[in-house]
Amino acid sequence: MSKTIAIVNQKGGVGKTTTSINLAAAYTLMKRKVLLIDLDPQGNATVGSGVEPGQFTVGIKDVLLEEATAENAAVKSAGDYDMIATSSDLIIAEVQLLQANQREFRLKNALASIKEKYDYILIDCPPSLSILTVNALAASDSVLVPVQCEYFALEGLSSLLDTIRQVQAKINPALVIEGLLRTMYDGRNRLTVDVSAQLMQHFPGKVYNTVIPRNVRLAEAPSHGLPVLQYDQKSQGAVAYLALAGEMLRLEKEKKTTSKTKEKTAS
Repeated sequence: MSKTIAIVNQKGGVGKTTTSINLAAAYTLMKRKVLLIDLDPQGNATVGSGVEPGQFTVGIKDVLLEEATAENAAVKSAGDYDMIATSSDLIIAEVQLLQANQREFRLKNALASIKEKYDYILIDCPPSLSILTVNALAASDSVLVPVQCEYFALEGLSSLLDTIRQVQAKINPALVIEGLLRTMYDGRNRLTVDVSAQLMQHFPGKVYNTVIPRNVRLAEAPSHGLPVLQYDQKSQGAVAYLALAGEMLRLEKEKKTTSKTKEKTAS
């Protein structure tokens, strides 16, 4: 069964795009069929996946404006996962969507025809709570939130959770929080440790055990158009994202087992 995960944080520079690219690559290495959608007009997930402007003629802008299908827009990335790429033209779509019918559901409707082709669809969202982000939340089953362990992390997270609750109430009642991922983690830093402890206290059971460390290879990989798993698979960053994918698969399996047990008990 396919699962769509929006990777969201309205704060920039928290490792959202890095997580999108490398989680897609990690799932792919684990033999899962993955589609990554770059919904950020900056196009960093596109470039970081090794997809150059000349490699695609249609992208997510065309899909959202119903000028192309998601299937026709999908191209192969350097990480061997499929992706729907973007360019700065996505800003045009963002403006036009504000006047469009069913504007919140354009992405959900577009993915309906291809969703079952993939085990996972990951959506890299822009660092803002825009109509593009709302489209991602409307189309998704769950939300993964990368959080940098710094002073303003909890304040920004509160605003994001308010938005998620509004989407749950008005647009997508089935939407859940997949988990909170601590990024750029440095265990030697007292503030990092303190904020990490606060996250685990405020969101019990929602913070992944896996942390993504500060890592030079993670920072270098996008400039080579590669996920870190292809750039340097032995690096700390690559190992961390493989661990994250493994943890997410394990938690998903445990949830399914628990659900089946409850169903048997009820019957």
